Amino acid sequence: MSKVSKTFLTPEQYLEIERKAEFKSEYYNGQMFPMGEPRPHNLVKGAHSLIKTNVSGQLYQQLRARRCEVYSSDQQVLVVPTGLYTYPDLVVVCGEPRYLDGDLDTLVNPTVIVEVLSPSTEAYDRGRKFGHYRTIESLKAYLMVASELIGAELFTKPPGNPWQLTAEASRLEDTFEIESIGCRLKLADIYEKVELG
Repeated sequence: MSKVSKTFLTPEQYLEIERKAEFKSEYYNGQMFPMGEPRPHNLVKGAHSLIKTNVSGQLYQQLRARRCEVYSSDQQVLVVPTGLYTYPDLVVVCGEPRYLDGDLDTLVNPTVIVEVLSPSTEAYDRGRKFGHYRTIESLKAYLMVASELIGAELFTKPPGNPWQLTAEASRLEDTFEIESIGCRLKLADIYEKVELG
């Protein structure tokens, strides 16, 4: 993350700026951070976008008859315990979505978060960002999907236990289940039509 400004902003000031901005920014500890870093080449960018669409489509099809919703990367999430405002690649909410305020643009109760890893964000998504996500009380699963090779890792939070790696897949024939929302994902579907470098 590269900082936009050195001026300390309150969350309210950040939201006022963000709601009018053309480009998305994350917010943490008084600072805004621009989203959307340059990609090394168009193939990775295309793969990232298509993987995100494929995962979203699979989740939507399996959840459409239930009280769950799938949100794209336009849905902002506030990690209430740490104060991080961020835009995950995909968010699933089961039950009633709860928002920060009446603007209905900042979700506070995600059930599942999906991040598609890119070379420039992978360390952050695996490290500090996952550290923030682990503090969300409603969050039951965190799925990371590679965009440069075939691979996915699913971390879950069983009741009363710490976060744990519950599934790791690296072959197109591999399948894993996100038990908290009752969804089964196949890597062949996640990587359908994706050209990897």
